[in-house]
Amino acid sequence: MMKKYIFSLVFVFTFFSCTELLQVASTVGTSVLTNGAVSNDQNVAGLKNALTVGIGSAVSNLGNINGFLGDAALKILLPPEAQSIVDNIKIIPGGQDLVNKAVESLNAAASDAVKSATPIFTSAITGMTIADGAQILFGGKSAATNYLKSKTYNQLTAAFAPKVNDSLGKKLIGNTSTSQAWTSLTSAYNQVAGTAVGAVAGMKPVNVNLEQYVTQKALNALFVKIADQENSIRTNPQARVNDLLKTVFGQLDSK
Repeated sequence: MMKKYIFSLVFVFTFFSCTELLQVASTVGTSVLTNGAVSNDQNVAGLKNALTVGIGSAVSNLGNINGFLGDAALKILLPPEAQSIVDNIKIIPGGQDLVNKAVESLNAAASDAVKSATPIFTSAITGMTIADGAQILFGGKSAATNYLKSKTYNQLTAAFAPKVNDSLGKKLIGNTSTSQAWTSLTSAYNQVAGTAVGAVAGMKPVNVNLEQYVTQKALNALFVKIADQENSIRTNPQARVNDLLKTVFGQLDSK
């Protein structure tokens, strides 16, 4: 009788102990999942990493000799202020050839300039403060790129403009630099604009800050390409080239 009593106590003790152990295990499992959740620091690091990958891809694409010229959406045309040149091309001696050479040179200079963009962008990305990584991560298409642009555009413009100016002075096509090609075009146009024929045609002298124009066009193109890469990382797991990107952007797969 005593043995049965002792056996019953052991059984009850064991039963409740197992139940408690299961509860503990459940708690530990929940704790592991909680601790395994992606932190804000990880989200921020992942967003910055995605932008860094994006600038690498952007420079690789746009830095080719036809990176701008061969991209219909990003090809740099004459500045809006120079539209009068196109409108009056027939009365400018050798006008069409001058325009073609200027456009080709503008795009070549932009492609050359973006080769130096990586360290400039990387520095801006690294120094950028992001308070709420999740807000940007779950902010939708191009959210990280748009945030980068809103926070660093003026800084990037100031750092990138000298690189563009250097490229404008290089003889990238034939024996003529972009600045020379542009001067040849505008000089030929302005000379006609100053005549009676030019006055009748309503031609006004063209004076454009070429460095500012190409800098803006090149920067905007870089942001377009960075956004393309960001959106690829957001939607395509194969584009997540390292564990950090897989961890952070993997959160979007179930959304």
